[in-house]
Amino acid sequence: MSMNGEYLRVSPAELARAVEDPDWAFEYVQEVMETDGINDVAPSDARQLTTHKAWHAIAFLLERAAVPVDIVHGEQTFTSEDWGYGPAKYLDPDQVKLAAEALAQLPFDGLIRDVDSGQLTAAQVYPLHWDEADALEWVRGWFDPLAPFFGAAAQVGEAMLLWLD
Repeated sequence: MSMNGEYLRVSPAELARAVEDPDWAFEYVQEVMETDGINDVAPSDARQLTTHKAWHAIAFLLERAAVPVDIVHGEQTFTSEDWGYGPAKYLDPDQVKLAAEALAQLPFDGLIRDVDSGQLTAAQVYPLHWDEADALEWVRGWFDPLAPFFGAAAQVGEAMLLWLD
């Protein structure tokens, strides 16, 4: 079993309903994940996105870069129910826009400058396989889709549900 970072783009109306009725939100997420699946859709066209097990490394890198919004965990909790590994959170449309702006200005090579496997290991960054030669390149593959995904959501004024499962 692994911990995966998950995202779902939602309209402001869907966000309001999720906050009002977290059980509906959980069922809605399950339905979308079953019907849409994770497929070969471009990140800018996708409704959902995963950062797989790279979520913690991405959080570590974004924290070092002092990104003003928590792109990995979200900012507001809307349920106390466990969605896998804790409760789901969200970013409102303004926070999604802020996240999209930050991601557009953060090339991965800049994020990993001066980062080595020892720092990730010392910080106990999940999944703890940082001694492998291509570990940061593996993270790049999960990080790169975030900018177009958030950018597309911001462009149409969407919010974002975030959780670990």
